[in-house]
Amino acid sequence: MTGEGIAAPPFRDAAPRGLCTDCGVSRLQDPKLCGAACQFIKPDYPRLEAAVHGRARDAKRPDELHFGPFRQMLRASLKAPRPGAQWTGITTRLAEKLLEAGAVTAVLTMAPDPDDKWKPVPVLVTKPEAMAACRGMRMGYAPLLALLEPAAAAGHKRIAVIGIPCQVYALRALEARLGLEALYVIGTPCSDNTTTEKFHHFLTLLSDAPETITYLEFRADYHVELRFADGSTREIPFLQLPISQLPSDFFPLTCRSCVDYTNVLADITVGYMGGQGEQWLLVRNERGEELLRLLGDEITTSAPGTAGKRAGAVKGFLENTRRAAGGLPLRRMPDWLRPIIGWLMPRIGPRGLEFARARVEMKAVESVLHLERAEPAKMRNMIPDHVWALVAPYGLGAFSSQVESLGGSENATKKIPDQPSTR
Repeated sequence: MTGEGIAAPPFRDAAPRGLCTDCGVSRLQDPKLCGAACQFIKPDYPRLEAAVHGRARDAKRPDELHFGPFRQMLRASLKAPRPGAQWTGITTRLAEKLLEAGAVTAVLTMAPDPDDKWKPVPVLVTKPEAMAACRGMRMGYAPLLALLEPAAAAGHKRIAVIGIPCQVYALRALEARLGLEALYVIGTPCSDNTTTEKFHHFLTLLSDAPETITYLEFRADYHVELRFADGSTREIPFLQLPISQLPSDFFPLTCRSCVDYTNVLADITVGYMGGQGEQWLLVRNERGEELLRLLGDEITTSAPGTAGKRAGAVKGFLENTRRAAGGLPLRRMPDWLRPIIGWLMPRIGPRGLEFARARVEMKAVESVLHLERAEPAKMRNMIPDHVWALVAPYGLGAFSSQVESLGGSENATKKIPDQPSTR
């Protein structure tokens, strides 16, 4: 892909790895940097949070145990939504504004493959107007950080990166080695990724004409929204999705064991979980505040809301995940009950920030249970203390004695290394 202000440089082949999302580091000149950069080896979130934000997360501050360090948390929308944007276009507009202001000379991000609108292609964008080609959602793995070397070779010392958590963790781990004059990191949350090919299979389960689907979004109101080429739309309640028809390897272990849903090392996280129909911003540090100011009066913001209780939903998720991780069949809801619960959940289930807290706790539970099954020897290094604190109220034990100080249950089991969690 090439054009005015946008380029997709060629990359080296990826070095073979075990747990890997192909963030791009293994394609750099020195693939051994994976050892220092990878989130799936021995992540050190307290150190990197302090380096990036000036302090690590503080569990005594509201919501930081769940969402990481932040200065502001907002519900937000662009007053003039951008055509082709997944929501209103805040993420790509931030990058446009950085290029317009001359704060950066290049943006490292994703654009759609010319032959497959769902497949992500890493691109270097150097002109503001070229960011329009990067709007929307892609599904699949793409080596974003492999762009660091061609960006450096082209003389770019002031860059912005739009990335998902595994990419941003590796970027921050290597940041001091890059010799940059300025780095702005716009993060998007990420729950579960899969290959583009498997995503196409998922689309075939949703529609008899999957090639006509132009938009897909998992919304915070417990529905998936589909848009079609003819302008029609469809909403599917979560409970009526064909998840049971997906292969067991649809989501890889990397995604099922990821501990950073909210992209805590970004300067600003732009998502939707706590937005209640709008976008959800976590402004994490001074650079994040600078980014938000760039939007000026183009954006409308308000305080996020919260409603409902998450504990029951998380406990139900835990039990189903425990059965799935152990190879047992899921306890499926009767078909006649699904429409009723699907109607009730947006009205009485966790909403707003409570929905976001529930989703973060579910991801924490998922990480513990799937690593326990597949890679128990990696649990001690891969699961940070704050994740153990999140799962402690649900009866999952922890390796570290620091969990209680981070807000975990007083009765959380203090485990010895390499033992399965308390059942």
